[in-house]
Amino acid sequence: MTSDMSRPVSPADAALDSISVLGEGTRRQIFAFIRRARRPVTREEAAADVGISRKLAAFHLDKLVDAGLLRTRHASPTGLRKVGRQPKLYEPTDSPIQVSIPDRRHELLAGLLLRAVLAEGENETAATAAIRTARQHGDELGGQDRARLRPGRIGAERGLTLCEQMLNQHGFEPAREAPDRLRLRNCPFHPLAAQAPDLVCGMNHAFLTGYLQGLQAGAVQAVLAPRSGECCVQLQHAQPQDPPKAG
Repeated sequence: MTSDMSRPVSPADAALDSISVLGEGTRRQIFAFIRRARRPVTREEAAADVGISRKLAAFHLDKLVDAGLLRTRHASPTGLRKVGRQPKLYEPTDSPIQVSIPDRRHELLAGLLLRAVLAEGENETAATAAIRTARQHGDELGGQDRARLRPGRIGAERGLTLCEQMLNQHGFEPAREAPDRLRLRNCPFHPLAAQAPDLVCGMNHAFLTGYLQGLQAGAVQAVLAPRSGECCVQLQHAQPQDPPKAG
């Protein structure tokens, strides 16, 4: 299993870090001013709006940039090219910040359902298209991770470890319940899963099955194992297949 030092920062943790940066009052005022401005602003403008020095404004602005709330570029405020170094401008990023505890990913579920509707085949039901789409999405993600990580042949233990990293990123709160089993302590699609358990649980199972396929982790399997308050799917070492009986 990976250590905390090597584990990627999850989107939920990144969002919490961004929110914590806005806990300081002056910094929050600066951020609100820049969002209202609807244009890139300079350090001098930010400092003047909240009534602080340029140096202190630069400190707060850099904190907002580090948190991913602002981005910077160099340009002339008038659009005219000037001699010498152009002032640094600050503007909001396009990334929304959403914090939910426990983690919820309704936008992922909505995106998969929209993709399913747009790609629904003539002989498919909406539910069948949704489950197919979820599996395709998982397969694509698994393939991307395999190309990025280049893990070679993946055994059962390595497969569970790689899946744990991905599941942590997607808000499933994975936990080793046993050496050969990975439980998902959180359902990112709750409470929608409670309203349509067959559909949402089926999509979850298809997504994770597709991910294992794309990752080429055949020594791990996703199985339906509903448990109150948790995801309906768990990952475990694949069971050996019985040899076909002689005719």
